[in-house]
Amino acid sequence: MIRNKSILGMRVDETSIDHSVSLIEGWVEKGAVAYVCVSNVHMCMETFDDPEFRALVNGADLVVPDGKPLAIGLKLLGSATAKQVRGADLTKELLRLADTREMTIGLYGGTEKAVKNFVSYIRRGYPSARIGCAISPPFRALDDLEDEAYAREINGAGVQILFIGLGCPKQEKWMAAHKGRVNAVMVGVGAVFDFLSGEKREAPRWMRSVGLEWLFRLMSEPKRLWRRYLILNPRFLWHFGKQLMFGDRG
Repeated sequence: MIRNKSILGMRVDETSIDHSVSLIEGWVEKGAVAYVCVSNVHMCMETFDDPEFRALVNGADLVVPDGKPLAIGLKLLGSATAKQVRGADLTKELLRLADTREMTIGLYGGTEKAVKNFVSYIRRGYPSARIGCAISPPFRALDDLEDEAYAREINGAGVQILFIGLGCPKQEKWMAAHKGRVNAVMVGVGAVFDFLSGEKREAPRWMRSVGLEWLFRLMSEPKRLWRRYLILNPRFLWHFGKQLMFGDRG
């Protein structure tokens, strides 16, 4: 049983990189089907505003605290062992596992260029990891036949760990809808495709260590991300402050 806390009603698990990788490795060895949510303030506020989305995130097999504020939140709620589990770091460790164990991984999401560059990154750094599929689906709703064809491609390739780069909340909804249809451990890693492919720059280590990764991303993409960080972050602080003081999720 994984220990967890509720932050504004969203489950966040008390875990670490090593613990998360160990859990995923165990699921792969058992041939289990599972999905992992990599949570941050954006996801937390999406679940706060949408009960249906909250239910599918809370129903995940693992919800790791990707955002520094969530890791801090866990500690403020009494977790002495919780650590930040960045999506990029988790992805690298899972690729290292796949390289060591010669596992089959798959990619689903992102632009064609990002996926192509990510494949090159994996082949350079993790040559023994088998790439079963690398799919860049259209940026539109798929019809049932298209969706089923992609599921067949993933399953036919024997993918054991499937990295999903559709962004929140689309990737979490996709994983929940495909649990049982895609025979793999699915990990929703969002923008990690862009970071590891070289399409976008990661925040410097010092900014990540002090919880300012969000500021770096805002400065890098202000038009796309201003609402997420300048509106959602203050809302999160307000409501989480209320939770700490009064035990009030709302």
